[in-house]
Amino acid sequence: MRNTKPITILGETILAGESKTIDMEIAKLHNSAKLKIPIIVQRSKIDGPVVLFSAGIHGDICIPIINMFGFINQSRQFPDGRDLNRVFPGSKKGSLASQFAYHILTEIMPVVDYAVDFHAGGAGRFNAPQIRLEPNNEALKILADVFNAPFTLYSKNIAGSFRNASQKSNVKMLLFEGGKSLDINDDIANTGLEGVKRFLDHLDMLNPKHNTSKSKENSIFIEKSTWIRANHSGLLHNLNSIGTFVKKGMVLATITDPFGKFERKVKAPNDGYIINANHSPIVYQGDAIYHISKTLVNGNH
Repeated sequence: MRNTKPITILGETILAGESKTIDMEIAKLHNSAKLKIPIIVQRSKIDGPVVLFSAGIHGDICIPIINMFGFINQSRQFPDGRDLNRVFPGSKKGSLASQFAYHILTEIMPVVDYAVDFHAGGAGRFNAPQIRLEPNNEALKILADVFNAPFTLYSKNIAGSFRNASQKSNVKMLLFEGGKSLDINDDIANTGLEGVKRFLDHLDMLNPKHNTSKSKENSIFIEKSTWIRANHSGLLHNLNSIGTFVKKGMVLATITDPFGKFERKVKAPNDGYIINANHSPIVYQGDAIYHISKTLVNGNH
């Protein structure tokens, strides 16, 4: 059936079969230079759902970029010091971050049915590729199965987050976490890309010229997880266990001082998968250095 339903974003109409880039400009830089966020729209001639793919809400991962201010400054925050992913639904006359959140929800999300929001670990922490979704949501569980990232983590929506606001707007959103900020990783990017193609194919929206590949293994669903924190300050020597299954008591890393006077082992507190690892060379006592699964779903492993 031909798509005749009008789609209008920021006052611009996208016709059936049309591709258009719409620039979202809310504020300028401090030197009066314009700062535009491109919204790339590719519309089919055939009627169907609307899917949004977004990234860079924290400003320190690659395009497409929502937080262009943070991207330019290589920072997770807006110039007003706020985390854009904690101020939704925002306010028309609030802080700069709040105004951006408001315009995203009022100008873009009303036309969206599904969304995948891409994130990376901050502060030097590397995430194994994973989908995050709220518990007890069967519609999202089906989409997570389709995306089939190596890991799927159940996590509650955080107040003020884009994901939480999207749910309240009746948009079915998956959150993809993978890699770390200020870093380019081809394996993580390809994992996300293949998941996106499976996602679109499920919705009958994928161009036939784009082949989809099924993952060799089903996603590992994690119901509960915990952080392992450094018991000492020092130099962190990571033994590269990210994404692997470890047994209780296995050595994951060592922490040493710069002078060779001590060495402390970091051991797994329980059996589980390492889904995040701190890649910082220096850690302080109490720093989060590993994220490990505690409870798996569907009898995985």
